Amino acid sequence: MSLMLHAGAELIDFDRLCQLPTHEATKTHVPIAHSAVVDMVKYSLGFYGHAITAEDFGVTPDGMRFFGVLSLESPYGDYTDTVGLRNSHDKTFPIGISFGSKVFVCDNLAFSGDVVIRRKHTAHAKRDLPGIVAEVVEPLAGQRAKQHDQFARYQVTRLCDADVDHLIMQLYRRGAITVTKIADVLGHYENPPFDWGGRTAWRLFNAVTYALSGRVVENPKATTELHGILDAIAA
Repeated sequence: MSLMLHAGAELIDFDRLCQLPTHEATKTHVPIAHSAVVDMVKYSLGFYGHAITAEDFGVTPDGMRFFGVLSLESPYGDYTDTVGLRNSHDKTFPIGISFGSKVFVCDNLAFSGDVVIRRKHTAHAKRDLPGIVAEVVEPLAGQRAKQHDQFARYQVTRLCDADVDHLIMQLYRRGAITVTKIADVLGHYENPPFDWGGRTAWRLFNAVTYALSGRVVENPKATTELHGILDAIAA
């Protein structure tokens, strides 16, 4: 359940991903193979000392859009660090790399950072992409340490009922959750399906990411907004 997709995509292993045809290039549009994006990111992660423990990939039936999650070896006990990937051949979105986490107990997936490489798919972009990916991956060690401190603050920040109500409405107003998810988030917070501890920001964080299961890879900014709202109260 580490990669759930709701955009019509289906799970695929790396060998099959490598066999997918890449959309034909034109003078102005040079698509980059989904597997090439994975290879570049994996190489950069290894170069900067990040060990990959698991990988999950999905593509749309026409092979045009790709989503992936790479799980990283982590010294932390209750979650693992992740790198999310996106790529498209139909100009739906540019190549994207997101950093975040996956909670072990229920595989909630959340992203605290979203880096979109806004480069048109041209011959120059294809040439420059390995260097661009390296620039994105190089500061990852600092981001991982920052996320660990961030989660530690969530776990000790107590919330009263008024806090929870206010934070959930903030999430709705900022577009992190839809109106249909408000009841789900509150229900998961009041009656957690897993042990997320006491009535803290950590419990609310998990309630939200659990309610968003499957949509985070497609829209990493949803949990980026979540982090921004919780950070303000768990400073």
